[in-house]
Amino acid sequence: MVARTGLYALLAVNAAAVLSFFLAAGFASNALIVLGRLAGLAGALLMAFQLVLVARLPWFDRRIGMDRLTSWHRWTGFGVLWTLLAHVVLITFGYAESSSLDPLNQLVDLAGTVRGVLRAVVAFGVLLVVGTVSARFARRRLAYETWHFIHLYTYAAVVLAFTHQIAAGTTFASSAPATAYWYAVWGGALGAVLVGRVVLPLRRNRRHRLTVSAVVPESDDVVSVYVTGRDLDLLPARAGQFFLWRFLTKDRWWQANPFSLSAAPDGLHLRLTAKAAGEGSASLRHLPVGTRVFAEGPYGAFTALRRTRPESVLIAGGVGVTPIRALLEDLRGHAVVIYRVAEEGDAVLYGELAELARAKGAELHLVTGPALPDRLAPAELARLVPDITGRDVFLCGPPPMMDAVIGSLRELGVPRRQVHFERFSLAG
Repeated sequence: MVARTGLYALLAVNAAAVLSFFLAAGFASNALIVLGRLAGLAGALLMAFQLVLVARLPWFDRRIGMDRLTSWHRWTGFGVLWTLLAHVVLITFGYAESSSLDPLNQLVDLAGTVRGVLRAVVAFGVLLVVGTVSARFARRRLAYETWHFIHLYTYAAVVLAFTHQIAAGTTFASSAPATAYWYAVWGGALGAVLVGRVVLPLRRNRRHRLTVSAVVPESDDVVSVYVTGRDLDLLPARAGQFFLWRFLTKDRWWQANPFSLSAAPDGLHLRLTAKAAGEGSASLRHLPVGTRVFAEGPYGAFTALRRTRPESVLIAGGVGVTPIRALLEDLRGHAVVIYRVAEEGDAVLYGELAELARAKGAELHLVTGPALPDRLAPAELARLVPDITGRDVFLCGPPPMMDAVIGSLRELGVPRRQVHFERFSLAG
């Protein structure tokens, strides 16, 4: 809550500063141009805020969770698109109002005659493409690797937009304090990305020197990869967290995929378990032992640190069992584990879950059957866990299943603060 409030306060303070600099610059143009400039400033501020959200700074990640930060990044991204669209339209129509040109030719004229405008047009085009592929209908149809590669072009758009602001931004150049402010905003946002996504991962990987120590098939389409390295007892990883894994083979070194730890870290090994869902995850089965690994993380707030009650319920769907299995190993107190799959053959790591449950005195329920009727409806959850309202609930699985379970928990009256879940939909 403190971290979330801090982010809101940071955005509010900066919005107030942007508005004050805008008003201090005065209004020397028609109303459309004035409103267009204000929309452009709002878009620039939201773009900088987006960078902070996906900078992967440990302090925010541990308190908020990568999934929520990524969700905010996504919605902020649509805010950026709409404010920048308003900026382009209002500025173009504003200048067209005082010239003999139609809006389209006015935009072409501005791009050809005003320094920095062409860069802004290119940046907006790039953002439109990234926004389109990030929409749900497109995201479901793209492999993670393809979507991630396209998304990286956002950074080129950010640089182009910043140089446009330097070249053509009236408010940017209106006063020395305004200029210093915008340099600080962009410097802070880009600096956060540099530290969180370059400096910290490079330092951590240099220290731990990770390599693949074993590759173990769990089923026809699921494989576990064991990773070892130096001083792993000093790596601040917890059960329930995930890494972005980059396996440095000649054909896959450039791809990074998010996989949860499927076992609690023991100071000697890290283990991930993945189902073949794309080229990157399918290739894990063929990794040679000894392959160097570059891992970014650990990320996520889906850990035992979020507990508010001494007893818990762990609900897993499909391969979402991986962080749940690790959490069961780490959690103290009585636990009830509910594993939802279509059929028994889909129950990855079920043997390990059963053994862990026996060792820890936990209850384990394997729930099978088709998605409809809903096997985890409120009545069924209440039957399996009569005291569910007095427990923490940890949930991980496919989005439709998670949405249904969250609805059931709400209907049963489980307090929101006791429901913990992680959605792995990374951006950037």
